[in-house]
Amino acid sequence: MMRLMLGAVISLGLICPALAGNLDAAAVNDAARPAKQPATDKLDASIVKLQILLDRAQFSPGEIDGKHGENAQKALKAYAEQNGISSDKVIAPELWDKLAAASEGPIIVDYTITDADVKGPFLKELPARLDDMKSLKALSYTSAREGLAEKFHMSEDLLKALNPGKAFDRAGETIAVANVSAPRELPRIARLEIDKKNGTLKAFDGADRLVAFYPASIGSPDRPTPSGTLKVASTNDKPTYRYNPDYKFDSVKSRRPFDVKPGPNNPVGAYWIGLSAQGYGIHGTAEPGKVSKSASHGCIRLTNWDVRRLGENVKRGTAVVFLDAPTESSSRRQGKPAAERTSN
Repeated sequence: MMRLMLGAVISLGLICPALAGNLDAAAVNDAARPAKQPATDKLDASIVKLQILLDRAQFSPGEIDGKHGENAQKALKAYAEQNGISSDKVIAPELWDKLAAASEGPIIVDYTITDADVKGPFLKELPARLDDMKSLKALSYTSAREGLAEKFHMSEDLLKALNPGKAFDRAGETIAVANVSAPRELPRIARLEIDKKNGTLKAFDGADRLVAFYPASIGSPDRPTPSGTLKVASTNDKPTYRYNPDYKFDSVKSRRPFDVKPGPNNPVGAYWIGLSAQGYGIHGTAEPGKVSKSASHGCIRLTNWDVRRLGENVKRGTAVVFLDAPTESSSRRQGKPAAERTSN
């Protein structure tokens, strides 16, 4: 169970960056808006705070890693556009204040590791090849630390940085984690838009208002994502991955179909949203840090926690519009469903 840290205060009065050298719970909870463009490759307490606020607002930065990288910038830009606030290299004061005002409770909280967190079973190593996965009983986490990082939407590096010297495989150990347990509730989703060029997925309500945003890995030129408009056909928690030889993956030797058992490190992650073209879906991943930074095999890949949030709030029959150009909008696009084909 989470224990809120007493005395944690969200400070918005000062405008100065919190340095990574003082990256602890107090530094993140008290972090103020950065006065200049943050570095994209360095841990920064103010960016940890920003990413957690965006995650709570359902404008996901993907994996919370404490760096002002591409996914955090995408999420911030989408949130600014939704709220009619100008977004430039420096984070606008009104943008920072609006995010903070919409969120309650400390940003970093204490969490006591449970028996379930450390019980496993864990994989000794995640195989790199699909052929080597088919004999495994489950595609589990490789460690308690990996599971804890994903539970709180964090990178393992950030989890370690916030908890120097802590043992992540010991029940009863108290660690500092991102407080992402109570995201803003989503209204009914009427439409999804997938921007193939920019690697994003946006959710809109019936009034055409943007209500959620996710960075996404999308197909490559040799294994493209569909065009036009599809529909949500199904949702599946803990999916089994079924390899079809028609996929003709270069890295797979098997010429027969086979299944890979469920688990968070399954090739399609821990959750699957099936689309109306056979074999296509929106799904999770074993590598959350690579979301929107690498291509998929034709499907739409989110972090495990983002696709689960989306799947729990989307209904069968919801339109899924694929945008081929960054200036294209679904209100002008009249696409037809893509031809059926198989992918991951």
